[in-house]
Amino acid sequence: MRKVLKFIGLVTAVVAGVLLLFVAYFFWNYPDVDRPNVMKVEATLERLARGEYLANHVSVCIDCHSERNWGFFSGPIIPGTEGKGGFRFGKELGMPGTIYAKNITPVGIGSMTDGELFRAITSGVRKDGQAMFPIMPYPAFNKLSDEDLYSIIAYIRTLKPVENTIPETELDFPLNYIVRTIPTRHFAVQAPDTSNVYEYGKYLVNAAVCSECHSQQLKGEAVKGMEFAGGREFLFPEGIVRSANITPEEETGIGLWTRDDFEDRFRHYASADTATLRIEAAEHNSVMPWVMYGGMSDQDLTAIYKYLRTLPPVKNKVEKFTPTEK
Repeated sequence: MRKVLKFIGLVTAVVAGVLLLFVAYFFWNYPDVDRPNVMKVEATLERLARGEYLANHVSVCIDCHSERNWGFFSGPIIPGTEGKGGFRFGKELGMPGTIYAKNITPVGIGSMTDGELFRAITSGVRKDGQAMFPIMPYPAFNKLSDEDLYSIIAYIRTLKPVENTIPETELDFPLNYIVRTIPTRHFAVQAPDTSNVYEYGKYLVNAAVCSECHSQQLKGEAVKGMEFAGGREFLFPEGIVRSANITPEEETGIGLWTRDDFEDRFRHYASADTATLRIEAAEHNSVMPWVMYGGMSDQDLTAIYKYLRTLPPVKNKVEKFTPTEK
């Protein structure tokens, strides 16, 4: 009996040792990304203008990292909160835990070098080496051109400092460990020439992370074959809102829309009247930051429209809104 117990103890010790070695290896090697580059982004006028445009109207960094007034249609940004962070992505939104948008004003990022900011935006790794959950869409931002990334960094450095203490993100087990395997290295990217309208449109669709909201998700991934076909659910107090099918399918998507129809939709929702439309006057709210996306240039909206026309049409009739039962 003593030999059996001794053997069990030895096996337990070996297993525990192997487990400790695995844990040490895992935490030492993940996230598997490069160290931050030593860089200093020059804040030229061109970069500041480009960064302001991207952060407010294309990649809409300011959207998630500010307070939005959900008493109005599409939740316009509350002036003075730009970049302060604090938006809560909880389980009621389908998140695997509780995630908070960070403060990206100089108060929140003042201690970060430009290289650390660049790595956070593209690879999803914080200054302290912790991996971020990809509700911050760094897999998409990893494909932005380096010049566009420099422009965003230059611009957010100019945001008005806002004091705002942000709670720490808490992910459910085992995702709190799995998340360390998600970040990837960044390799230099060049933006396509704007004259190549389809490639440029593809670049913008990625930069605007359109597929994230316009695709149904399963375990954090778009459902295969349903990319851009809409139907992702967003919970509002008044009910469930679902994203639209933006594939070129004629019956359930935007296949019959002209370029003018597409652009007019953005311009309409970005108008002063719509930006101050109280939700009581609308059928339901929308998670889509229309006021921000409506600031895109005609050239960029045209490129996006033309690229979307090249997607495989997917027939998927979306019930836009299901009211809460009272």
